[in-house]
Amino acid sequence: MIRLFSKYGASSSKMVTFYFKNKDNSLTKVTSPIGQNLLQIAHKNEVDLEGACEQSLACSTCHVILPKQLYDKLPQPVPEEEDLLDLAYGLTETSRLGCQVKVDEKFENVIIQLPKATRNFYVDGHKPKPH
Repeated sequence: MIRLFSKYGASSSKMVTFYFKNKDNSLTKVTSPIGQNLLQIAHKNEVDLEGACEQSLACSTCHVILPKQLYDKLPQPVPEEEDLLDLAYGLTETSRLGCQVKVDEKFENVIIQLPKATRNFYVDGHKPKPH
């Protein structure tokens, strides 16, 4: 068996291409294996999505805004995510935490909006870098 590796780890035969709409309204096109979460994909593609708690579901800095048609097709957020979203800057009806949303075929050609700012409750302004 041959395994191919990329910046995502072991290769997946199913990939999806979509866009992040950055804080300056520019678009970043990304292609990712199905099953990765939005925060992981953003970090691997140098998209400025913060993720201060490093995916431990303890902050709202990976807040993203999904198109309604996509939001309605995804599983509902768990109560812990809903509580953290209440702290997010620029909350909308289609807001989610990027660390909790895994991509699948429904993401093809979709635009994921980044909010204009985040609320980082770390006193020192900690902004982790991807590992």
